[in-house]
Amino acid sequence: MTISLSRAQSIAYIANADLPEPVRDEIFAEETRVTNEVLNPRGMSRRRVLLVGGAGYIGSPLTQFLLARGYDVRCLDLLLYRNRDCVTPFLGHPNYQFVEADVGDARATDAALADVTDVIILAGLVGDPITKKYPVEHQAINEDGLARFIDSLDGRGLNKVVMVSTCSNYGEIPPDALADENYALKPMSLYATAKVARETQILGGANKVDYCGTVLRFATAFGLSSRMRFDLTVSEFTRDLFSGTVLQVYDADTWRPYCHVRDFARALSRVLEMPSNAVRFEVFNAGGDANNYTKKMIVDAVQRHFPQSRYEFVAGGFDRRNYKVDFRKIKERLYFEPEFSVEQGIVELIGALRQGFFADYAERLLFYRNEELSYKPV
Repeated sequence: MTISLSRAQSIAYIANADLPEPVRDEIFAEETRVTNEVLNPRGMSRRRVLLVGGAGYIGSPLTQFLLARGYDVRCLDLLLYRNRDCVTPFLGHPNYQFVEADVGDARATDAALADVTDVIILAGLVGDPITKKYPVEHQAINEDGLARFIDSLDGRGLNKVVMVSTCSNYGEIPPDALADENYALKPMSLYATAKVARETQILGGANKVDYCGTVLRFATAFGLSSRMRFDLTVSEFTRDLFSGTVLQVYDADTWRPYCHVRDFARALSRVLEMPSNAVRFEVFNAGGDANNYTKKMIVDAVQRHFPQSRYEFVAGGFDRRNYKVDFRKIKERLYFEPEFSVEQGIVELIGALRQGFFADYAERLLFYRNEELSYKPV
């Protein structure tokens, strides 16, 4: 029997040429299954992925990656951070749709889910400071809105639902320990507590819902994006030392894992493309062992480019989180390793800063930092 390949099948097979041949065959078989069981019954030629919160720091490069990969992309985003410009480059693309709506708006999300094959959930107030500053809005979005949205996914014939969570869920662990996916969770903020609750909600659907659910616990993001953020460690330290600001570094010896936004796009794509039985209701730490860094290590890496820059280490910060993370599972099970090191991300950002990009930082703090918002719950 001759099997006609969809465009997505062909692209997925070619794009994964670096993987072992048996794995490529598994990916091809998965795309064949999706074509026969999901696309053909709906009269669709391509998978359509709904990116919930898809206009943000990670969602913007993810959109570009998935469009190039042959997917249709529908983005649902409320544009809380005056980030409308991040959507503009995609509006003319024939395979892109944008819906400006709140994840808590049941009518809007119901419409956005029409003819969707897969869902990636990125949405939410992201980070400890903003959820602490806006607890009412946090409750409306990260707790109530996302919980209702996840509850609404069953029964739609979706293929895969990927929940983006955070390694921040590990909280504070001993300095000689590595947190794998079975390590005890110790959320230390409203943000992480909500992420743990949404993880539990997704994973609780095993053997109950009609889609394949997966949780990715993301490392701390770095790298260039059209919705650049300068309130995250690598980008903040790099911009401050580049600009001559005296950088204050609290608790310099605390550990975090880091991962480039384009590597996150690859990891999410890998979950979409791998066989369902490899990712079904599994949790994966998303990142790479080599990018476990202390804050001091990041300062040292940046200062090598600016030896005259000034900084000071300060003890007793309010953020006690300290965790190194084990990424063996995603490497061994999904054949994923980051392509970008922290050092490469620093060099990439320095190059952009030297060319005058982000010179409007002081005038657009609400865009570049998750610190202020104006939101009315639906």
